[in-house]
Amino acid sequence: MPWFRRLLNSLRRRRVDRDLRRELDFHIAERLDQLRCEGMSLDDARFAAQRQFGNALRIREDTHETNNIGWVERLTHDLRVTLRMIRKSPGSALAAILTLALGIGATTAVFSVVNAVLIRPLPYPDPDRLIGVWHSAQFQGIASNNVRLSSTMYLTYREHAETFEDFGLWRSTRASVTGLGEPEQVPALAVTYGTLPAIGVPPAIGRWFSAADDSAGTPETVILSHGYWQRRFGGSASVIGTRVTIDSKLREVIGVMPQSFRFLNAEAAVILPQRFQGADLLPNDVHSFVGIARLKPGVTLAQANADVGRMLPIWIRERGTNGNVLTAARFGPALRPVKADVIGDVGSVLWLLMGTIGVVLVIACANVANLLLVRAEGRRQEFTLRAALGAGWSHIARHLLVESLALALLGGALGVGLAYGGLRLLIAIGPATLPRLGEISIDPLVLTFALAASLLSALLFGLMPVVKHAGPKGAQALHGATRGDGRTSSQGRAQHRSQNTLVFVQVALAVVLLVAAGLMIRSFLALRSVEPGFVEPDHIQTLRISIPEGHLAESERVARMQQDILTEIAKISGVTSATFTTALPMEMDYENNMVVTAADKTYAEGIPPLRRSKFVAPGFFKTMGIPLVAGRDFTWTDVNACRRVAIVSNNLARELWGQPPAALGKQIRIGRGGPLNEVIGVAGDIYDSGVDQPPPAIVYWRAGVQDAFGPVPALIPRDLSFAMRSDQAGTEDLIRQVGRAVWTVDANLPLARVQTLGETHAQSMSRTSFALVMLAIAGIMALALGLVGIYGVISYAVTEQRRAIGIRLALGAARGSILGRFLAQGFRVTAIACATGIVLSIAARGALSRLLFGVSPFDLVTLISVAVIVLLVATLAALIPAARAAFVQPMRTLREE
Repeated sequence: MPWFRRLLNSLRRRRVDRDLRRELDFHIAERLDQLRCEGMSLDDARFAAQRQFGNALRIREDTHETNNIGWVERLTHDLRVTLRMIRKSPGSALAAILTLALGIGATTAVFSVVNAVLIRPLPYPDPDRLIGVWHSAQFQGIASNNVRLSSTMYLTYREHAETFEDFGLWRSTRASVTGLGEPEQVPALAVTYGTLPAIGVPPAIGRWFSAADDSAGTPETVILSHGYWQRRFGGSASVIGTRVTIDSKLREVIGVMPQSFRFLNAEAAVILPQRFQGADLLPNDVHSFVGIARLKPGVTLAQANADVGRMLPIWIRERGTNGNVLTAARFGPALRPVKADVIGDVGSVLWLLMGTIGVVLVIACANVANLLLVRAEGRRQEFTLRAALGAGWSHIARHLLVESLALALLGGALGVGLAYGGLRLLIAIGPATLPRLGEISIDPLVLTFALAASLLSALLFGLMPVVKHAGPKGAQALHGATRGDGRTSSQGRAQHRSQNTLVFVQVALAVVLLVAAGLMIRSFLALRSVEPGFVEPDHIQTLRISIPEGHLAESERVARMQQDILTEIAKISGVTSATFTTALPMEMDYENNMVVTAADKTYAEGIPPLRRSKFVAPGFFKTMGIPLVAGRDFTWTDVNACRRVAIVSNNLARELWGQPPAALGKQIRIGRGGPLNEVIGVAGDIYDSGVDQPPPAIVYWRAGVQDAFGPVPALIPRDLSFAMRSDQAGTEDLIRQVGRAVWTVDANLPLARVQTLGETHAQSMSRTSFALVMLAIAGIMALALGLVGIYGVISYAVTEQRRAIGIRLALGAARGSILGRFLAQGFRVTAIACATGIVLSIAARGALSRLLFGVSPFDLVTLISVAVIVLLVATLAALIPAARAAFVQPMRTLREE
């Protein structure tokens, strides 16, 4: 018989047996009629017919053994018994299922994040062939593997690469869209024509960019994201060929990307072709582009690195780059998988969170194991009866394991539902910098993980009652009980030891998680207490304004428009000061690092150090609240007269000249050959990369038109952040007034990134706050489960010793001594577990140390606070059953016993 038929028969034994019995009865009855027709009496005919067919019960049993799968039938029987037990004791079963659902649900939710961010391949064809094209270099002894590409490198690699199937450059930017209603500034991507083919995701409608789209003199084009297409064009397929004004240039829509498309971690409403022409093709062009390539089939990362290493001398030779400087700087290829760029350094945080939630699941399993031990102890009479009827210890063990499996699967099913809701919470509180946030979901791998977690949980909490009551020793105890052997006292002590051990594990692990959460809280408070170098960021309103070259070409007119906008903003009631800059403090999206050298310093061969650079307007330091340590601020005369002046940060002044006043009058420049700029001031240090990073050395260049030098033409920063200090910062009224002020100067300028500097400051701590919230949730769950365990152990001890307590009270024992005895029992287990948990926390300090700030893993305040909290709350948990024991009525108890 085919196996699936046997499986089906095993699952419906009663129906198969009923059909077989009817068939046998039919044949016997038919034979009986034949024999009666031959003249036999009824009794003789019945006896002959039954003797001819044999024992009908034996036939049914033999047929059943032949046509079924034994272990499936036994499992089905045990499941039916388990369901009857759950219906009989729904309270304890529900408690176990809910406990497991919390543990499995939390673990599954966090694994969904880990799966989406770290495990699941990128959503592109053959993602393992996608690489990021980066370079390594040393800047005065500081090594970096994140050197980007220049336009001339791109042209060289595109022409000479042997290992790239497709290759392109990209950069994130913003674009001003006008003519479709109110002007707006949207996130954009600028890409060369090989970038999208390298990713391998074709447009949903339309086409990719071609080489012609990258070429000067051809019509301007644009590709829309699916979301922007739906929002602005209603999802109309006739959008292809439509002309849209972007950055004051009329562009033809040539394609719309699919709804699921996302370019790495970059947000983009529109995708623009990156064109190189004019100043973009200088020999020492700025390295501001990210390279991406798809390797040819069979090509390894090492071979691609070697290929780029072969092309670097070609680039130096053909494009006139300073080869000696690059050689001294050990400039070389540093290609890596694109997935590494997408994930960044978030992996360590996610694996830590996965580990902590896994600990919560272990605590939940220990809690359920404690519950099942109590249930199994209450079913000792049932097990004794089964043993007396001949059931072996393996049969009882199988039954207990099936019961654990059923509870775990029910808890896992409910846990998946809780995980779905938990994912919504994780996505809501997750930092915006968390990669692939939109890809987090419950997929088949997550469901498989939930099933595996359920099975593992069943094994973890199911083995304890099996070992205690169904193992060889347990079987001997059961058979001994059937013979009347009196070992209840020793068995009771063993039961208490088992329960205390489980509670010890729960509390110790809970202490580990609470210490981790406490250290994160202390780190977060330390971060909040750091003075960022600017004051009252919540009172500083910020916004981003871009004046594209297509909108206004002449640099002098752009400078005048920027000043006019600032003048109008400063007129707003309640604004005490206003300024603009290329990048506000902590605006990492607009970070700009330049090679800066001092005229009175000598530099070794190679690339001089990079310095954070900002172009700022007069009033910047006043608006931000950044003190001037020495010298003066910029003036509008400096800006309008194009004076070559600069201000440096305090740490840069100390690094180069020892003391801040010594920096005044010194001269610095961009690169080695740029025009010299006199240092006129020294500003206080700011935590520009976030309060968890050291303040970088910063050079503040004056705003306005920047002088031409060599082949570099005069230029002006066109993308600026405006800031104003006002008590109304963040209010709708102020934002409306700012909009009117800007549109008074030019009605086609959109406002972008409208927020307070306080929001920017808070975003710099988002990863720490996310880890804090997750660890705090895990710690609270662990503590709650541990307290339930303590309560259960003391309650069980009170129930078991109820008769002894009654006798003691009847003989005159003080109720206070009874209360103290049970409180001491809970306190003793908790104290030992606390000490063990603290030791484990110290031993595991390496896993958390990277996330800490301003606090040691051995922080005594945290360790002592956690110990006191756990001991106090555990004592309260033990107090309820202990009080119940102290107020037992002796005579009533003795009568009941």
